[in-house]
Amino acid sequence: MTNLTMAAVAALIVGILIGILLGRSTGQGSSLRQRRTEQQIDELRNEYTRYQAQVNEHFMESAHLLRRFNDSYRDVNQHMAKSATRLCNDDELIHELEQNSAQRLKDDRKEGSEPPRDYAPKDPDGSGTLAEDYGLKEKAKAKA
Repeated sequence: MTNLTMAAVAALIVGILIGILLGRSTGQGSSLRQRRTEQQIDELRNEYTRYQAQVNEHFMESAHLLRRFNDSYRDVNQHMAKSATRLCNDDELIHELEQNSAQRLKDDRKEGSEPPRDYAPKDPDGSGTLAEDYGLKEKAKAKA
């Protein structure tokens, strides 16, 4: 073999070795980046789950506190009505307190409360603002 052939074979072997080393280092780099990305995704998922739990806990505690507040208000109102009947001679005040107390009890016993009326029809035969055809002209209704 000639020197030129040997140099070509040596260059080919060195090129293959360099290619293999570069391929491994690049593969390890992308694998490392992929692991870091997966780790960040897992951290974000865990953080989101913790946040959801905190929000749920907040609303559950708020509902509990509001329920206690309403119960306390009702108890105070009933106490005032009972005390007024025992201590006051003013029939008008007693009547007003009893009505207020009776109305509160009636409201508390309702199964479901009525939703806001902002979407209610303006007239009995009309459609409400949340209806699909609300605000459409008669021609547009006829086309549909």
